[in-house]
Amino acid sequence: MQAMTINAFGDPDLFQLSELPMPVLQPGHVLIEVKATSVNPVDCLLRGMGPEFAPELPAVLHGDVAGIVKAVAPDVREFSVGDAVYGCAGGVRGTPGGALAEYMLADAALLAPKPKTLSMREAAALPLVGITAWEGIFERARVGDGDSILVQGGAGGVGLMAVQLARVAGARVYATASTPQKQALVRELGADGVIAYRDEAVESYVARLTGGQGFDVVFDTVGGGNLVRSFAAARLNGRVVTTLALGSFDLSPVHLKGLSLEVIFMLIPLLHGVNRARYGVILRQLAELVDTGKLRPVLDSHAFHMSEVAAAHALLESGGALGKIVLAWD
Repeated sequence: MQAMTINAFGDPDLFQLSELPMPVLQPGHVLIEVKATSVNPVDCLLRGMGPEFAPELPAVLHGDVAGIVKAVAPDVREFSVGDAVYGCAGGVRGTPGGALAEYMLADAALLAPKPKTLSMREAAALPLVGITAWEGIFERARVGDGDSILVQGGAGGVGLMAVQLARVAGARVYATASTPQKQALVRELGADGVIAYRDEAVESYVARLTGGQGFDVVFDTVGGGNLVRSFAAARLNGRVVTTLALGSFDLSPVHLKGLSLEVIFMLIPLLHGVNRARYGVILRQLAELVDTGKLRPVLDSHAFHMSEVAAAHALLESGGALGKIVLAWD
């Protein structure tokens, strides 16, 4: 089969088209004919830095996948040959392969039937960001009817999902976004208010939108200094959820305001082989929301062929994308 591989960690131009052996079917797994994948920041991190959870070289990256089941292990009951599936199921150490290939071997527990109303490209944009947002909104922050939530980075991949899922939960949703185009997109997806964070300080929009009390929940999808700003935006005894807590931070505001702080690292089940079936369940719930019109992926306008993965990574790293970047073999 053909695959886009890297033989060293570094710049996007290290990707090359390679011929690899077909994956060998394993117990509990299915073989997927890959139709599409999407680019997530962690894919760029793995390619560029090769942290300890990267696949061994030569590596086939990318976890998000949408495709057709071509073979099923005898112990797998939930899928059959010909099923259209989607999931985040590889591209890291602890998994047998990545989605930048014509075929991908995937743990069946990490997959679900593709949403009926989505194309393969649209479905490939959903898994990692959808699972992360679901965990943050429903499992960690336990967002409920009437809660006020601030989504930091509302126009990012996870942010776009979080805004929509918070609406499903019945919350009053506010989000930060940088450009007028991104701000308009967040409003279109249902945010009650959008904050041009480059033009307004945290203290100002907290006073304007919450009467100075702070938000019940702050979902930080940016990390770095933005996590500190998230502490400032939360109310007393509020809840802060972040997807990026790497670094050194002053936790004094967390103590003085009695905040709860939750960290999401979506790759844990893939890396360590624990609780993988939970992701299959979440993907089915996301598919139901999609097919009932309550959730939709947002795709960037660039349509990349799988062989153009270097350009796709460069676009994501430039910050110039509006929506998820998707690659397909077709």
